[in-house]
Amino acid sequence: MDMVGPCYLTGPIRSYGLNAIDAATARCGLHSSLSKSGQDVLDGVWSIWSRLGLPDNFQIDNAMSFFGSPKYPRTTSQFIRLCLHYGVEPWFIPMSEPWRNGIIEQFNDHYQQKFLGKVLMSTTDELRSGTLAFEQRHNSKYRYSKLGGKTPLKALAATQTKLKFPSQEESPRHRLEKPEAGRYHLVRLIRSDLKLNIFGELFTVPPELKLEYVVATIDIKEQKLKLFLDKTQVDEHEYKMR
Repeated sequence: MDMVGPCYLTGPIRSYGLNAIDAATARCGLHSSLSKSGQDVLDGVWSIWSRLGLPDNFQIDNAMSFFGSPKYPRTTSQFIRLCLHYGVEPWFIPMSEPWRNGIIEQFNDHYQQKFLGKVLMSTTDELRSGTLAFEQRHNSKYRYSKLGGKTPLKALAATQTKLKFPSQEESPRHRLEKPEAGRYHLVRLIRSDLKLNIFGELFTVPPELKLEYVVATIDIKEQKLKLFLDKTQVDEHEYKMR
């Protein structure tokens, strides 16, 4: 599942959208809010999960709304805590490479053309109800050639996948407790300076990783930062969480 948090303008309303796509079925989950605060992010993610189901992996960009603050890179954000508490592993795409979220970027263009650019809304209630209506239309009526002409909901039915959903209707409240287990991942390009950037904290890596894309996995239970190249672990650092 991919996720992105674009800012858009709708009439006089300045709003923020959390848009998610299930990469397997093209089902979308949309949520609009008036800010990108920690609780708004929790509410948005929880709302989307309540309709799409809990993913195993969640791919997102490197917005501070998702990772927290570069001043405290080892303090897990509320978004990361929410994911780990519910068995979801976040995956942060390489920095400054938005095309890595190509599925959601393409969907956002479709969303802009078919909804935001065509419908004038003047209240937050209109925006929210219109957004949910668009989500329902997309998932039930829009047909994808990559799905063999099926709609996203028909594609889901064909997989016979048993979805897992959050156990409660109301989203967890800020601030969430620190998780005691779980993993999250960052895909990073190692440049010629041989530095690995983990939300602003730099680690020196072996020379053989120069100009390679690596996966940096942070294991909460082990308090380790593990570095992988093509699924082979190539380095490891102690990583004491705050």
